[in-house]
Amino acid sequence: MKLYDGGRAPNPRRVRIFLAEKGIQFPAGQIEQIDLGKLQQRSDAYTAINPMQRVPALLLDDGTVIAESIAICRYFEAVRPDPPLFGRGAVESALIEMWNRRAELHLLFPVASVFQHLHPAMKVMISPQVAEWGEANKPRVFEFLKFLDGELKGRPYLAGDAYSIADITALVAVDFMRVSKLSVPEDFTNVRRWHQAVSTRASAAA
Repeated sequence: MKLYDGGRAPNPRRVRIFLAEKGIQFPAGQIEQIDLGKLQQRSDAYTAINPMQRVPALLLDDGTVIAESIAICRYFEAVRPDPPLFGRGAVESALIEMWNRRAELHLLFPVASVFQHLHPAMKVMISPQVAEWGEANKPRVFEFLKFLDGELKGRPYLAGDAYSIADITALVAVDFMRVSKLSVPEDFTNVRRWHQAVSTRASAAA
């Protein structure tokens, strides 16, 4: 088994945090770093692993390749169910899925669009960069954070009382705001309280 990682990028970090929460450690020889700045994801060797040229990717011992961060997390959830990060039972699992999708669609993706279309370093990866699209996504980020602030008023985590994959997705999105030159407004006190709590978990350093 080998995990193809991608450093500070949000999706590889999602997987690393998930693995840390599960207590799963990969030996050094089973993790390969793909340097996105050097465009190693576009190399022939990595393209043979993942033709989509995205990270992360998980190569299983039988040759199966699982790409996409949530798919990789679901694999490890099935392999090691405890602690349950996708929920237990129909209702909890559905709520976690709902909040993970919301965090992806309305926070992580808009933040990523701001970064991809406005950061000078992304010119070699995104062609063409559309500055107007980057700017258009900024208000989307804050609209969702305002909504989330209201939701977090009555519970500690996105989907309820338990930490889940939805919190991991939202955590990497909020942290990625820094490199996108965005910040959580001071008056979003519930989001800030939540972010402080999830950031102090040992897994957040992964």
